Amino acid sequence: MRTSHFSWNLVGLGVPVIIAVLTVPTLLQAIGAQRFGLLTLAWGLIGYATTLDFGIGRAATQYIAALRGKSANHDDSVPAVLATAERITLITGTIGALAVLVSLAFGVDSLLKVHLLPRGEVQWSIALLAFALPLQAISAAYRGVNEAYLNFKGVSILRMLLGAANFGVPCAVAMISPKLYWLILSLVLSRALAALMYRWLARRCIGLKRGSPLHPYSRELARKLARFGGWFTLSGVLSPIVASADRFFIAAVVSSAAAAAYVIPYEMVAQSLILLGALTTVAFPYLSQRRVSAPDDAKRMFYLTLLLALMVMAAVAGTLAVLGNWILSLWLGQSVPEGAGELVRVLSLGLLPYTVSSMYIALLHSDGRTEITAKINIVEFPLFLILTYLLIQRFGIVGAAYAWVFRNAVDAVLITVAAERGAIQRWASRPRIGARES
Repeated sequence: MRTSHFSWNLVGLGVPVIIAVLTVPTLLQAIGAQRFGLLTLAWGLIGYATTLDFGIGRAATQYIAALRGKSANHDDSVPAVLATAERITLITGTIGALAVLVSLAFGVDSLLKVHLLPRGEVQWSIALLAFALPLQAISAAYRGVNEAYLNFKGVSILRMLLGAANFGVPCAVAMISPKLYWLILSLVLSRALAALMYRWLARRCIGLKRGSPLHPYSRELARKLARFGGWFTLSGVLSPIVASADRFFIAAVVSSAAAAAYVIPYEMVAQSLILLGALTTVAFPYLSQRRVSAPDDAKRMFYLTLLLALMVMAAVAGTLAVLGNWILSLWLGQSVPEGAGELVRVLSLGLLPYTVSSMYIALLHSDGRTEITAKINIVEFPLFLILTYLLIQRFGIVGAAYAWVFRNAVDAVLITVAAERGAIQRWASRPRIGARES
């Protein structure tokens, strides 16, 4: 695993955060707390839309990386994998878009406590948001191919551009008009351009020239990808619901302005996880490939990466706990929400258990064991939704922070035990085979 892969990944994940830091205060002031609260919900839904690929992007990464770990000759099968993943994700993303439009027809906008905004503005915004869902889903498939080829440079450059568009373009649009639907339209257009660019990068990785046809859709490959992606889909659907439920519960129980007050410190803590994301994104395809050709190397690399991740995130958690309120004041000035410092201190407690669970999830998925994390998520899903709602009712927005920390701690214990008893033990008994390394 090369340092340059991690570096490019870190830059690709970090630059959007810097852009967010620079633009969010201006954006919040320009559109107000209620519109900003709804915009954060839109960002959350667009991020959740990545799961509409039903795990196919992740499955493509694992499948292609494992093929390349066996032999260079297996690269001939990759174009068919891309064609199959492309079709599946286009269909699933379109279904997601239709679901949003149907829910709008049944009045989903009335569930949001928005008193100062015209209902038509909210409805048009939700309708436009639906078009981002298939774009996000198919982009996940293209990105999966790029990551299987360890093309983190190309993906990172595109992520930087998309991050700039995600925060910078709405900020620029807000200077002209604060209407929410114009902000949402800018997000949709940026996703359309990103999908085209991800497609071009994926085709270049597998050696397809411009205009050359892909291999046809393969039902056999679809079944193989679905076996991996099916269980991953459950995790991909359930985990983001639990992770995003707090802000929706806050908007429903308290107000959309309170949701904005929670999201700002939450996002500051959550964005510190880009360091962890840069590691796990690189580790996953590397482990998928090396577990086949050199399981001892894969095992050793995993534990070293886990130790590094814990050291880095421990430093981050300590910094946020001590200086979080000061950082928020320096960032937002007088716009710092009341109680934000306490929220940062509580949320920082969840960073280390989140680090442990994320690393072991990457390990399990590289071994094709997506069913383990899915079964854990199935059990946790209703329990944590109920817990989050009750804690918000009892303690307000700080209750949501305690629910997040508790969920991360439970995840860390369960996933670590499952991974150590599963993948690690099998790798120890697996023979090494000859293969090239990318």
